[in-house]
Amino acid sequence: MKINKIYRVFTLACLMFFCFCNVTMAQKKGLNIKATVVDKQGKPVSGASVYAPNGDKTSSNANGQFEIKLLDDDSITIEKKGYESKIVNVLDLSGNITLIKSPFLASREDEIKMGVSNRNRRDMVGSASTINTRDRSTYDNTQFVRNYISGLMLGVRGSENIRGIGNAIFVIDGVIGRDPNILNMEEVDQITVLKDANAVALYGSQARNGVIVINTKRGKVNRKEVNVNVRSSFSTPIALPNYLSSAQYMELFNEATINDTAAGVTPILPFSSEMISNTRNGVNPIKYPNVDYYSNQFVEPFITSTNVITEFSGGNEKNQYYVNVGWNRSGSWVDINEDINAGTDRFNIRGNIDFKINDWITSSLDGIAIIRTTRASRANLLSAATTIRPNAYAPFIPANLINTSDPVLAGQLQSARQFNGMLLGTTQEFGTNAPVALAIAGGYRNTVERATQFNNSINFNLDKIAKGLSAKTYLSFDFYDSYNLTINNQFKAYQPDWTGNSITSLGVFGEDIKDLSENVSTNGFTSRFGFYGLVNYQKTIGENHSLNTTLLAFYNSENRNNVIQRDIDSHLGFQVSYDYKKKLYVDFSGAYANSIKLAEGNRGGLSPTVGLAYVLSEEPFLKDNDFVNYLKIKASGGIIKSDIGINGYYLYDENYTNGNNFTWADGQRNNIRQNITQGANPNLGFEERIDLNVGFETYLMNSLWIEANYFRSELDKQITFLVDQYPSFYNAFRPYDNFNKNLYTGFELGLNYNKTYGDVSVSLGANVLYSQTERVRRSEVFTEDYLQTQGREISTIFGLVDQGFYQEADFDVDATGNYTLKAGAPVPNFGKVQPGDLKYKDQNGDNIIDNDDRIAIGQSSSPWSYGVNLNIKYKSFNLFVLGTGQTGAFGNKLNSSFNNYYAVNGNVKYSEVVKGRWTPATANTATFPRLSTNANQNNFRASTFWIYDNSFFNINRAQLTYEFDDVFIKKLGVEDFSMNISGTNLFEISKNRDVRQLRIGSNPLSRAFTLGLRVSF
Repeated sequence: MKINKIYRVFTLACLMFFCFCNVTMAQKKGLNIKATVVDKQGKPVSGASVYAPNGDKTSSNANGQFEIKLLDDDSITIEKKGYESKIVNVLDLSGNITLIKSPFLASREDEIKMGVSNRNRRDMVGSASTINTRDRSTYDNTQFVRNYISGLMLGVRGSENIRGIGNAIFVIDGVIGRDPNILNMEEVDQITVLKDANAVALYGSQARNGVIVINTKRGKVNRKEVNVNVRSSFSTPIALPNYLSSAQYMELFNEATINDTAAGVTPILPFSSEMISNTRNGVNPIKYPNVDYYSNQFVEPFITSTNVITEFSGGNEKNQYYVNVGWNRSGSWVDINEDINAGTDRFNIRGNIDFKINDWITSSLDGIAIIRTTRASRANLLSAATTIRPNAYAPFIPANLINTSDPVLAGQLQSARQFNGMLLGTTQEFGTNAPVALAIAGGYRNTVERATQFNNSINFNLDKIAKGLSAKTYLSFDFYDSYNLTINNQFKAYQPDWTGNSITSLGVFGEDIKDLSENVSTNGFTSRFGFYGLVNYQKTIGENHSLNTTLLAFYNSENRNNVIQRDIDSHLGFQVSYDYKKKLYVDFSGAYANSIKLAEGNRGGLSPTVGLAYVLSEEPFLKDNDFVNYLKIKASGGIIKSDIGINGYYLYDENYTNGNNFTWADGQRNNIRQNITQGANPNLGFEERIDLNVGFETYLMNSLWIEANYFRSELDKQITFLVDQYPSFYNAFRPYDNFNKNLYTGFELGLNYNKTYGDVSVSLGANVLYSQTERVRRSEVFTEDYLQTQGREISTIFGLVDQGFYQEADFDVDATGNYTLKAGAPVPNFGKVQPGDLKYKDQNGDNIIDNDDRIAIGQSSSPWSYGVNLNIKYKSFNLFVLGTGQTGAFGNKLNSSFNNYYAVNGNVKYSEVVKGRWTPATANTATFPRLSTNANQNNFRASTFWIYDNSFFNINRAQLTYEFDDVFIKKLGVEDFSMNISGTNLFEISKNRDVRQLRIGSNPLSRAFTLGLRVSF
C-alpha cells in the first residue's frame, strides 16, 4: 500500500542520514586543543562538560583545564549546571573561557518548552509543573507516557485530569490534540502541565481544562549520542473472575427455580440430581461438561513482551539530528490457535533535523511513522467467557468416544478435521458461533493501526528590523487510520448425542471451507492539519526592565471518516510579559477564539488573563539567606472562553427531523411530518472558565523544594436545556441555553527533598491534590428537595438506602404459602418482593418505595489524590519506588464494566458472589439477595448495597538499577552501561482490592516484571 511505502522511504532516509553523519565525522582527523574554564571572577570552574562534534567529550579538572580533539573549523559546547552554556569556535580557544552564572531557575535546564513559546521556570507567572526526563530515564525506565505522568506531576489526578476539572488537552511538539499513547518515553524530553488560566491562555478554546505539553527529544550541538534500551518482561494476572463450577451452578439454578415457583406448585427442576452428581464427580466430562474459561487451558498464565529502542543524535552549530527507532512485541492472554501467533507488534520511527539556512533563518523537519499490528482469532473469548455457562457444552470432543460401528458416523469422523485428536464441540444454540471453535478454526483478524505525523517550522531572526524581533511559522499534518485484515474460514462443529458413555450420532453445523483471500475492512481514520504563526519581540530597557511580547495566530482542522463537519479550532493569542530586576513579574495573556459551533455574529470571544509574581528572596532581608534560598509568590486570574463543552453543531438553530407519514385532502397522497427537536437561540455563546490561582514556590536549605497553590475555578454558562423555564408540553420547542455552572476549589502541594550523605544520595518527592466540586446552578424540577443536584458534588451518586433483606417476619403468609407485605409496610414500586429481596428506606414517608426515595449516597470522584516517590542511590546501585493513591470516592458494582459478575440478575452465569445468597438458613449472614431465574427489578438498582469504598494506595512501579563503573565500561568501549530490574502494579492497599483489581470481559489487570539493559555509545 502507498502508506507503507512512505514508512519505508522515511525509515531509509533517516538511517542513510545517520550513516552519512557518522561516516563524514569518522573520516576527519583533528588536533588536540587545551583551554581553561573560569567564572566571571576568573576562578576556575571544575566539572564543566565539554562536547565536540565528533562525539568526543571531556570535563574540566580542578584547575578548570581540559583537553579535547578538534578540527580547524569545529566548535565545542561547554555546559555546567547553574551556568549559561557556551559554544566556542576552535579559532577563539585562546586564553580562558568564561562561563556566566545563571540566576536560580533560569539556566538551560530550567527552560520550559510550552509548545508555542519557551520560558525559563523563574519567569513563569502561571501555575506550571515540569519534569525533564533525560535525568530520570536510567532509574525510572517505564515506557508509557500516561504512567509517567500519574503520581509524578503536581495537580494531575490520574494521567490527564487537572485539578478535577476535566481531561486536559495534550500538546505534543507544538501540535494541539495529538495522542500521547503513540509515544514511548524514550522519545520524550520534557513534560509540562499548565494548570491555571494565565498559563493556558495562548492555547485558546481547547485549553479550558488545562494543557499537558510534551516535547520530544532533538539533537544538540556537538552532542553525538547513540543509546540502546532493551527490555524483556513477563506479566501475570493479578486477579481473574471466579465463576462457579457446573455442579454448583446447576444446584443453585435449581434453587432459583424453586424460589420462582408459586406456592403450592411442584417446581420442575431443570437439572436432575444424577446430572449434578455425575458432573461433580467428573463422570464423563464431555457428556457432563465443567468448563472453566479462565483456566490455563484458555487464558495464558503469563505473557511476555520485548521492547528494543535505539536513539541516534548529534550535529554541529549548523545542523542537528535525532532518530528514534523502536520495536515492541507483546503476547496475547488468549492464544489457543498455534497457526495465528497471537499478539501485538509495534514499530516506530521518529526523526527530526534542525538546520540553519542562513544567518537569520533556521528551520526544522520532523517525521513520525508508527505501525501497530494486533493478530488474534475472530472470537473474543474473554468476553464470551462472562456469559457461557460452565455446563453449556464441551468445547472439544475426543474422537475415541465416537462409536464408529455406524458407517455413517465413521464416515463423518473420517472426513472431519481433527485438532489433536479432537472434534470441535458446539450446541444448537451456538452453531458455528461457538467461541472456542471459532477461535481455533475460524481464521484470524489482524488489526493494523498506522500513524503518520509531519512537522515543519521556520524561524526568522529579525534583529535587522528591530533588535529582539523574531517570527516563526509551524506547519503540521497528522494522519491516523486503522483497518482489519481477516481470514474468515468456515468450519464444522459438532453436537454429540449419547447412548450411555458412547457418542452414537453427531449434529453437524457448518462446512469446512478455507478462505483463500484476506478481507479488508476499515475501522476509520482521522486526519489533522495545523498551522500557527507567531511574532515575538523582546526588549531590555536599561538594566532593570524587560519586555517580552508574543502575537500568535492558530488554526487546526480535524476530519474523521463518516463525519461531515470538520472540527475546526482557530484563535488569536497574545502575551505581554514585563519583569523588573528579574524579581517582579507581570503577565497579560489571552486569546480571541472563533467557534463555528455558534451562530454568525456570535462566534468570537475574548479570553483575558493576568498574572503577578514576586521573587521575595531577591529582597535584602532574604537575599543570601542560608535557610531560604529562593521564594516566589504569585497570583493569577482570568477567563477562558471555550466551545469544547458544546457537543455538536447547529445547537443554536432550530432542528427538524422526519416524522410519520400522514394523508392529505382526498387521502390518496402521503406526506411526511416534520418534527422539531429543539428551538433556536441565536444568542448561544461560549462556556466560560473563570479562574483564580494563588500560590508560592520556595527552595530551602539547598535541598527542599516546596510548591503550593490554592485554586478556584468556575465553569459557567454551560450548555443545557432549561427544564424549569418551560411547561412540559413545550419540551420539543426548548432551545439550548448557557446556564449550568460548576465550581472547583482546592489546593495542591508538592515537595521534593534531595540530599547526599557520603555515598548515599536520597531524593524524596510527594504531591497532594485536594479538589472539591459543586454543582452551583442547575435547571431541574424534582418532587423532593433532596433529589436536587444543585449544591451537590458534581459526581454525586444517587440511590436508595438499603435496610438489609426482607425476612419472613416482614410478610403475612396465606394458606397457600403466598407472601404479602404486612400492613403499613412501604410497598416497593419495582415489582413484587419476597423474603431475601432488598428492603429500602422510605425517604418521603408516602409508604411507597420508588425513585423519589433516592438520596445522595456517595461520590464517584476522589477529592483527595496523592503520589510519593523515593529514589535512593548508593554507589553504583539505585532504587526508585513510585506510589499513588486516592481517597473519598465510591465505586458501583452495578457498573456495566463488571458485566453481570456482581449483578447476577436472572438467567445469567453465576459468579462466586452468589455463594452468599439469602436463604432461610442464611437469613442473618447473607451478603447477596435471593436467587431468581427472572430479572429482578427491585434488587439490582443503584443503592447503598452495591456501592463500595474505592480508596486505594498502590505501588505503581519500582526499579533497581546497577550502573557499571567507568573502568569496566571503558573496557567495553561504551560511554554508559546499566542493568535494571523493575516491577509494575506490585502492591495495593485498599478495603475493596478484590473488586478494584477485577477486570471482566477484557484483558486482566497484570503485574509485570522486567529486566532491562541500557547502553550509550
